[in-house]
Amino acid sequence: MLRFSFYSLLLVLVLCLAGAAGVVWYVLPQLPPVESLRDVRLQTPLRVYSSDGKLIAEFGEKRRNPVRIEQVPPLLKQAFIASEDDRFYEHPGVDWMAIVRAVVGLVSTHEKKQGGSTITMQVARNFFLSPEKTYERKLKEVLLACVIERELSKDEILELYLNKIFLGHRAYGVGAAAQVYYGVTLEKLDLAQMAMIAGLPKAPSRNNPITDPEAARDRRTYVLGRMLKLGYIDQTQYAAAVDAPVNAQWHGQAVEVAAPHIAEMVRDYMLDKYGDAAYTSGFRVFTTLPSTLQAAATDALRTALFDYDRRHGYRGPEARVTLAPQEDTAAWHKILTKYPESAGLQPALVLTVQDRQVVAFHDSAGVITLPWEGLSWARKYLSEDGVGAAPGKAADLVQRGDIIRVRWVEPNPDPKKAGSVAASGYWALSQLPAVEGALVSLDPSDGRVLALVGGLDFEHSKFNRVLQARRQPGSNFKPFIYSAALDKGFTAASFVNDAPIVFETPGLENAWRPENYSGNYFGPMRLREALTKSRNLVSIRLLRAIGIKYALDFVERYGFKRQELPANLSLALGSGEVTPLELVRGYAVLANGGYKVEPYFVQRIESSDGAEMFKANPLTVCHECEKQPLDIENEPDDLEALKDIKQNPTANVAPRVVAAENVWIMNSILQDVIKRGTATRARELQRKDLAGKTGTTNDQKDAWFSGFNARNATTVWVGFDRVAPLGKRETGAQAALPMWMDYMRVALADMPESELEQPAGVVTVRIDPDTGLLAGANDAHAIFESFRAADVPGRVDDGIDSGGSDELLPAQHGGERTGSTAAEQIF
Repeated sequence: MLRFSFYSLLLVLVLCLAGAAGVVWYVLPQLPPVESLRDVRLQTPLRVYSSDGKLIAEFGEKRRNPVRIEQVPPLLKQAFIASEDDRFYEHPGVDWMAIVRAVVGLVSTHEKKQGGSTITMQVARNFFLSPEKTYERKLKEVLLACVIERELSKDEILELYLNKIFLGHRAYGVGAAAQVYYGVTLEKLDLAQMAMIAGLPKAPSRNNPITDPEAARDRRTYVLGRMLKLGYIDQTQYAAAVDAPVNAQWHGQAVEVAAPHIAEMVRDYMLDKYGDAAYTSGFRVFTTLPSTLQAAATDALRTALFDYDRRHGYRGPEARVTLAPQEDTAAWHKILTKYPESAGLQPALVLTVQDRQVVAFHDSAGVITLPWEGLSWARKYLSEDGVGAAPGKAADLVQRGDIIRVRWVEPNPDPKKAGSVAASGYWALSQLPAVEGALVSLDPSDGRVLALVGGLDFEHSKFNRVLQARRQPGSNFKPFIYSAALDKGFTAASFVNDAPIVFETPGLENAWRPENYSGNYFGPMRLREALTKSRNLVSIRLLRAIGIKYALDFVERYGFKRQELPANLSLALGSGEVTPLELVRGYAVLANGGYKVEPYFVQRIESSDGAEMFKANPLTVCHECEKQPLDIENEPDDLEALKDIKQNPTANVAPRVVAAENVWIMNSILQDVIKRGTATRARELQRKDLAGKTGTTNDQKDAWFSGFNARNATTVWVGFDRVAPLGKRETGAQAALPMWMDYMRVALADMPESELEQPAGVVTVRIDPDTGLLAGANDAHAIFESFRAADVPGRVDDGIDSGGSDELLPAQHGGERTGSTAAEQIF
């Protein structure tokens, strides 16, 4: 009998072992290969950076900031071990004692509940298995945990766990959780915060410190108690952490540079290039935008639109609510949550209206006071061309319960303001502008985008006006027509009549009677003067003289598409619709000396481990490449420049599309626009290398300015999304130019003046401004003008020996380049 019992027990044991072996034999092939355990790739979001490495945006469902185990504070590791697996460093991946407890619980309750999982088993489940609660999955989890323990060290396993675990609010891993809940990196967490994060894996939604602070506090206390029991902290640390307030709040992306429109452009680019993997592969995209220039562009656009808005009066409060008589800050906070900050303007709730000041509630600053200095500007808006009388008291503007917008005015350091409200700074009444704008800036040498702002507030309107707003450029387009005329044989001194003209069209009741903006006419004038003063009638006659087809063919060299431009004389006035990006690309050709470059905004792409996946190789201007023969002995810089281009097989040399002589003369004319034309306001920048052109469309519906030097070409636009007049005085010089100036003031800071080198084929001579011919030696009214060598005019016959008055002179940079020639006269 004893022998029978022994063999029976042995048989059962063999059968159990065989069964277990069979199960293992069945399950093992379904486990992931061992190699994959060392090649775990965390789903990491797409991050977009400025050219100097500052974060612009982050895209992806899972927020994750992977960290190395060495970067995790010891107390944070101990907090997780205490709450999740206190025998982590002792068991072989499976804690059999915990599993026995789980089995006993299953037998006693007859319910399948997850239990007994170690950190290693959670890694197995989270990385390689489904979350379903089945016996088969649990068996796979146990076996895989054993394999993981054999292949990876304990620290490697813990690192995977701390980077993978879901901790609520889209935060995956401790690095992301520290940022989401506390807005800091791991090393800046205190003990209470560490315990709070370590308590989240069990129930990241139920025990969340943002959605349920009390439940989160209880869970934190449990974690701290476990740490105390295991000797990780002492009683003093425990008591201080238990009493600490629950100070978690949601922190958005740690954006360092405001460039939402360029971020969206990058997102589209990456999605096209990599598909959905763009969101999970941890790509790091470095754009071409320096953070300082992008910040300057954002500030310049906001300032210009705010200033426009103030000029046209106050349209009233954003909304009005009924307030209870008693103070209720919780209710006030709730009211303001419906009105998010926009373009730096914060909402405020009016509490009290006094004679010449307003007391309001601000969501973060609390109760604030708006002094009369911040209110007195707010004349009532009547129309785009009119405002009401100046307010006499605060009650003329707002009343209790009004939702208004406010902005903080920084202290004025002017000693004359000492003792005043302005000296210490103050809150001012504001409003969300209805007008919109755009700014785009390129490096003319290769087309890289230096700054791009597609609108006032991306959250309010995601429409990217730099790329998508097709508007009439008005006079901003004229330089391209004048360049075509130079190519056709005209000169800067050709005479064209500035006089009224009527175009009768058969079959149409009304004739076209184009006018100058001022309504005045000056008769025959030189092209330089006509463009400097932006004379419409000259531009129309000039286009008619060179031919519409010729002009359309020529402006294609500047990157414009002829099929999108009108094939009639209104082309001379900029009636064709273009985007700001198309316009600045054309001005970049003028800025770089006549070469075609293509705008680009992605400089390089890196993988999650820092490997370079892509690097831009743009068309790049190479002035030295045109020099024949190359003078290496006397101009060693030429050789060095060519080493970067000619000896680089991957370099792209930008092709010349417009003659150097043509572009240089156009530059000199457009410099006069700033020196004494429609953009004289820009002389405040105190630079001699700036050139540009204003643009204003019919009824002032669009205001433009495009300006440049050899290192920066920038176009700005102001207008309403739904085309409407800006106001009679809102020309390009008034509404748009200040934006350009504010941006360029930063963009050109510490930058030496940079002008194009005068081509050998351009000469400068003294001419008679009234005839356009070479001036006599004793002509006191003679001026300098630049021509292509083949286009130098003849001499004025004054009966006096000119004595060398036809001497060809180099251009006088910074001096007056005004002149004329009688080579062409269009009447």
